[in-house]
Amino acid sequence: MSHAWSARFVTPATELDGAPLLRGDVRLDPGHGEVASATLRWSALGVVEAWLGGRPVSADVLTPGWSAYEWRLRYAEHDVTRLLADGADTVLAVALGDGWWRGRLGWDPGCPPYGEQLAAIAELTVRFADGHVQVVGTDGTWRAAAGPTTADSLYDGQSIDARRHDPRWTQPDFDDSGWAGVRVVEHDLARLEPYVGPPVRRITELSPERVWTSPAGRVLVDFGQNLVGWVRVRVQGEAGSTVTLRHAEVLEHEELGTRPLRSAQATDRFTLSGGADVFEPTFTFHGFRYVEVDGWPGGVDAIGPEALTAVVVSSDLRRIGHFDCSEPLLSRLHENVVWGMRGNFLDVPTDCPQRDERLGWTGDIAAFAPTAVRLFDAEDFLRDWLRDLDLEQRHQDGLVPYVVPDLIRRMPNPPDFVPVDSTAVWSDAAVWVPMAVYRAYGDPTVLAETFESMAAHVRRVRSRLSEDGLWDSGFQFGDWLDPDADPHHPAEAKADRYVVATACIARSARLVAEAATVLGRAEEATEFATLADELRTSFNRAYVQDGKVKSDCTTVYSLALVFELLDPADRERAGKRLAELVAESGYHISTGFAGTPFIADALSSTGHLEEAYRLLLQTECPSWLYPVTMGATTIWERWDSMLPDGSINPGEMTSFNHYALGAVADWVHRVVGGLAALEPGYRRLLVAPRPGGGLTWAETSLETPHGLARVRWDVADGQLDVRVTVPEGTSALVRLPGAEEQQLEPGEHTLTATAP
Repeated sequence: MSHAWSARFVTPATELDGAPLLRGDVRLDPGHGEVASATLRWSALGVVEAWLGGRPVSADVLTPGWSAYEWRLRYAEHDVTRLLADGADTVLAVALGDGWWRGRLGWDPGCPPYGEQLAAIAELTVRFADGHVQVVGTDGTWRAAAGPTTADSLYDGQSIDARRHDPRWTQPDFDDSGWAGVRVVEHDLARLEPYVGPPVRRITELSPERVWTSPAGRVLVDFGQNLVGWVRVRVQGEAGSTVTLRHAEVLEHEELGTRPLRSAQATDRFTLSGGADVFEPTFTFHGFRYVEVDGWPGGVDAIGPEALTAVVVSSDLRRIGHFDCSEPLLSRLHENVVWGMRGNFLDVPTDCPQRDERLGWTGDIAAFAPTAVRLFDAEDFLRDWLRDLDLEQRHQDGLVPYVVPDLIRRMPNPPDFVPVDSTAVWSDAAVWVPMAVYRAYGDPTVLAETFESMAAHVRRVRSRLSEDGLWDSGFQFGDWLDPDADPHHPAEAKADRYVVATACIARSARLVAEAATVLGRAEEATEFATLADELRTSFNRAYVQDGKVKSDCTTVYSLALVFELLDPADRERAGKRLAELVAESGYHISTGFAGTPFIADALSSTGHLEEAYRLLLQTECPSWLYPVTMGATTIWERWDSMLPDGSINPGEMTSFNHYALGAVADWVHRVVGGLAALEPGYRRLLVAPRPGGGLTWAETSLETPHGLARVRWDVADGQLDVRVTVPEGTSALVRLPGAEEQQLEPGEHTLTATAP
């Protein structure tokens, strides 16, 4: 439930020449004994950091993140009892930045900000030993001044002038008599909601692996990993001199490769005080591996080992899924998927973290959700985002927009694919994401929260079906980023876009029927199961003949097979045809966003495991492992984001940290590793490793809701040895090659079979 606020949003009463600092006195009521407990709640129009008595309230950064601001603004809440333990009067202080509220967003330079002014709200509730409760919050008595941040933008970076920094400003004994006043800002406090998902925090730190001078004379730094965050700088130099850091993901021709950033400057500027300065630009974030440094006192040789530290930030998700195997390239691919998710799960599941975009594209998370919930405990993160999806959808007549929060509708110069309407995969996120969450964690809460959204999406598309029962009109992204498409026209795929669309809505209808059954909504279960059957019939009538699917390419077969749209005889022929097409491609990837998450399952489920392994382990472009051979440490947006000669793909849309095509990791865990869920939440496990591809061992583990599950297999001398950990309160069904099925109870087990 939302909190009943007595505090109000406040903003500086006068124009400031820097990011605002705000502070207010906290005078504890006397005569009530010791402080028994204290809670601080705070939020902002902008992003905010808070201190109490000179000490940080929490480790959170970029609070309150990005939500559907028109209808929902989140607030943070922390226990701050320890910060009031001495019972002395103190001060509450906050610093504000533009963030997503006032900063520029998206690639359209005319896109207006959500708001023109920054404001903060903070409320401290103190309970004393005798039961007395005191509430202190932001009001008209607070004071304001400009801080050391002279400019801040999520896209362009942050500028900090250390000469303007007085570390005493957060402390009670600081003299703020020269500060300006504040004024109260009217804002609907009913829109304030607590976080559902985790906050953004510093996750880890990396030191430079190399510092050198480029052929053009530029000082370059390599942190060895494409990451999301910023660089903490420790430096001393002449007062007023400036050190500049420009960030990018790759090098091109031995220099910083900035073209993929498009208009994002990704540049931080630090003006020195003359003393020993420490800069940390917490009001921005960058996607980068490399940094170009300009103006360092003493030049490249003076950059010591502690001078530059990359600070990795992300929503604070607990890692639950791991995989490793005998093929180092495949293990590295898996880690690239992990790093790609970590960088893009920054409050919103974004498409990319570096260029002038960083939006919550629904198609990306629709494709990736089963992998996301396998790698990290992403349940609350995705529930939080789905809350925004539902709000955006409710205000657009059931339409699930292409991005959530929906920035595209705010753009005065919208892209070619507007007016926006429902579109396959992207709008299907309303169904596919909550179902992936439910299946992973077994809690139907997410289905109860999102069912109306799920149903509204499918009903809206139902109203747009043709007389033939097909989704065969309107704009579709289709098999976006098909590797055979022109790099400048990523929607021009081999797969017929309406075959893709009809297959996807048939799947969504089936999943909504499943959700309705789980929730005990019998009438809706019948409604959507009937629609799914009708769509399946229409799909076969219009698009399938003797097992051949219209447009005869890998994506349409993958969708038809995995979504179970084909009759048994057609299924066998379609599986064979898919394997033929994969072989004809030289076992290179030939699918885009729609087909890639499903092609490995389509192959392995129709008896073509060898083809699936050859596709997975291909190292020539396009393939999953080609980027790994090129030194990638995250998943690329395009199969050839970097060409074999080391030049960047000529397309305007080229990112080196884009998790969607890493959706194969889910299959790797389930089929290569051999650990899958037979029931939602892993109440029953399926242990069915399928060795192949020359791998001699693989291991996968998962912290299920019931405890650790683990499968490790080794192949040697014609024998398959399997070790299994089954959590308490669960059981496992085991299927090994050439052996009969068996049931396992909780505990540790060792099994053997003949190696395939």
